[in-house]
Amino acid sequence: MNKDWGAFVHRDLEVDPSGSGILDSLSFAVKDVFDIRGYTSGAGNPDWLRTHSPANQHALSIQRLLNHGARLTGTTHTDELMYSLDGENEHYGTPVNPKAPERIPGGSSSGSAVAVSAGLVDFALGTDTGGSVRIPSSYCGVYGFRPTHGLVDINGVIPLAPSFDTVGWMARDTKTLLDVGQVLLDGHQPHESDFQRMYFADDAWSISDAECRDALSPSVQIFKNRINECKWITLSPAGLTEWMDIFRILQGLEIWETHGKWIEQTKPRFGTHIGKRFSWASTLQKNESREPLQLRQNIRNQMSDLLGNNGLLVIPTAPGSAPLKGMSGNEMDLRRARTLQLCCIAGLAGLPQVTLPIAETHSSPIGLSIIAGHGQDAKLLEWVHQILGTE
Repeated sequence: MNKDWGAFVHRDLEVDPSGSGILDSLSFAVKDVFDIRGYTSGAGNPDWLRTHSPANQHALSIQRLLNHGARLTGTTHTDELMYSLDGENEHYGTPVNPKAPERIPGGSSSGSAVAVSAGLVDFALGTDTGGSVRIPSSYCGVYGFRPTHGLVDINGVIPLAPSFDTVGWMARDTKTLLDVGQVLLDGHQPHESDFQRMYFADDAWSISDAECRDALSPSVQIFKNRINECKWITLSPAGLTEWMDIFRILQGLEIWETHGKWIEQTKPRFGTHIGKRFSWASTLQKNESREPLQLRQNIRNQMSDLLGNNGLLVIPTAPGSAPLKGMSGNEMDLRRARTLQLCCIAGLAGLPQVTLPIAETHSSPIGLSIIAGHGQDAKLLEWVHQILGTE
């Protein structure tokens, strides 16, 4: 087995800490979409690498980690321009899932999840637009966190769909996940009150495989014991496919607005599935956004009313364990649609979500996710650490 598990673009790229703090002695890797002074991020595509120049300074998120004592020890593989949830890259290969080598690692922050899962670094940064931290974290059996949209500075990160893009992180334990959050959340403190209400979305749970539901159910009781009020609800009477469609249209419009000009000028060589997605995005018209934008605002209002400052929503992170390598196109398309139905909840509402590696099926990890209200990131990380942490 390759000692790096195929996780790294450049394992030998190292940046020493610039200060000291709660991350002293910890190593981290970053997805190959973050600015690093003097380095050109490739975004998973050779033509992107060829047509871009080295960064003049570190991304702010990286600089904060360095200021608090962490050491950068490499850049990690990503799906092309972050537009996938699989982790399979036709140009550079597929990082090996350390917990299930016969299965995909998930994407687009595939290399970051693999590096953490294999113990090659203490934690890693990724980006999460449609699930790109949460899904590989679930598949590779690590903790993963997507913050409230806009709460962690994304300056110096290659964009995909700006109104959904976030900087997320992964770790093998809740203490490291929390400590990284304290640095990146930059002073946002936990809300004084504790979480008091917990909801389970039946339309989300019904999307997951039966084996997934059975495996996650015992762990759910751990969290139920810490909450006074627990309730099953339906998020979308029309089905979460409606929410997924809203997400896909808005994301697609933003993606083409962000990268369309470069694609038309450069004519990059994309992998088959990625190329089809960009081609589809190019067909969308700006006038198609009006209704989805209003529906997204309705969803945000609904989720804000539901969760407030002290509510939690519990769902499976993914429909099940990681798909086997080489799954057919149609099968993967169906799996992607089910996965997006789960991931779009926090994405549309702009809410923080943590995925917890607390179960497995078919000897492969699956994650349980907890979504909190807007800006409750620090409190959510602290709460999870209090329940699951060992320190």
